[in-house]
Amino acid sequence: MPHSSSTAINELGFVSLVGAGPGDPDLLTVKAVKRIRTADVIVFDRLVSQEILDLASPTAEMVYVGKKLDHHFVPQDEINQILVDQAKLGKHVVRLKGGDPFIFGRGGEELQSLAAENLAFEVVPGITAAVGCTAYAGIPLTHRDHAQSVQFITGHLKQHGEDIDWPSLAHSNHTLVFYMGLKQCPTIQANLIKNGLADTTPCAIIERGATPQQRVLTGSLAELPTLAQQAESPSLIVVGSVTELHKELAWFAPESV
Repeated sequence: MPHSSSTAINELGFVSLVGAGPGDPDLLTVKAVKRIRTADVIVFDRLVSQEILDLASPTAEMVYVGKKLDHHFVPQDEINQILVDQAKLGKHVVRLKGGDPFIFGRGGEELQSLAAENLAFEVVPGITAAVGCTAYAGIPLTHRDHAQSVQFITGHLKQHGEDIDWPSLAHSNHTLVFYMGLKQCPTIQANLIKNGLADTTPCAIIERGATPQQRVLTGSLAELPTLAQQAESPSLIVVGSVTELHKELAWFAPESV
């Protein structure tokens, strides 16, 4: 199996950092399914569905470390230590994360903890929520008539949004996807409008994308905070004229999942 670096590796245990995709279990990669089925321990997040967890061996130890808005069930440092401790016991550990572990998933931090202990690991990418949920909502992230670029932004903003280069985001031919931004919608709206994006810019909120509970709310940037009040986490916020295509291209019937 692959490992973290050319340095001496502790071969007793092994960690697979696996992306579980946006919700639909059929979107798992073949490698992800293989790793889940052979794991001794599965350390999983809140957004991993039961259907995916059911792929695990009946003998696998299941460790829940899920996080909710404003409440971390297990602090990140403790999650890192769980991975290290289980690998040192000689186990094959699957760290299972919704979406892709390297897109706002703190997967890099977890692997740094393993690398510091010379523990072997690999990364199994998953379909990130921005790609999977917008596809299931019939919203292409790029389109020749609408958007020539796309940007993924974390909605976990610092106070007053000073960590975001807002002027670089406020372009009409650009698609913005905010992760974990439901609570921050008033701040997102205010900063985009302040930096020149028209309040008539179309936007969408995709709630529980690529699952049987998927719901898509559409409106203008002026309406974004009101839309957010109607939505529940987990949700993605999409800003840009591509969201207008939802009515024409929506293909997914949630009850069919």
